[in-house]
Amino acid sequence: MTLPPFQLLVDAHWRDVARLAHALVGPDDGDDVAQQAWLQAWAAYPSLTSATNLRGWLFTVTYRCATDAHRGRGRRPVPVEDPSLAAAERPAVDPPATASDESGVWQIVATLPPRQREAVALRYVADLDHAAIAAALGTSTAMSRRLVSDALGSLRKALS
Repeated sequence: MTLPPFQLLVDAHWRDVARLAHALVGPDDGDDVAQQAWLQAWAAYPSLTSATNLRGWLFTVTYRCATDAHRGRGRRPVPVEDPSLAAAERPAVDPPATASDESGVWQIVATLPPRQREAVALRYVADLDHAAIAAALGTSTAMSRRLVSDALGSLRKALS
């Protein structure tokens, strides 16, 4: 089995990896997660034993990097103007936007539980089927369908 040169993989899938990273972690950390995913993929590439689904493998690497970013976000300090505000509760979230406001839709998506948000991103941004979503999330196909369905129900309710 011969793997194609890594640069061909990058050329074919860099936009998809970047789009998925941005969907999973947002615009602030999306570029960093995509870069981390490419670094991890490059390091693991020589040891791959199969070249059958390299796109899916890249999406799994990207998903795992996004998960690491979410975990790391909880350990990062949050800058505030006044140190006395650090102990105060966060301000309330802005009310949901209308469906015509795309950034508002993604703000609503960001309020979904993490597993639902990740399943929706893998389904509608990465365009993965439920079997691939299940593999990326480490769950069953039925559970991936349920996560996407529940997320869509929550989104419909928030947008109505």
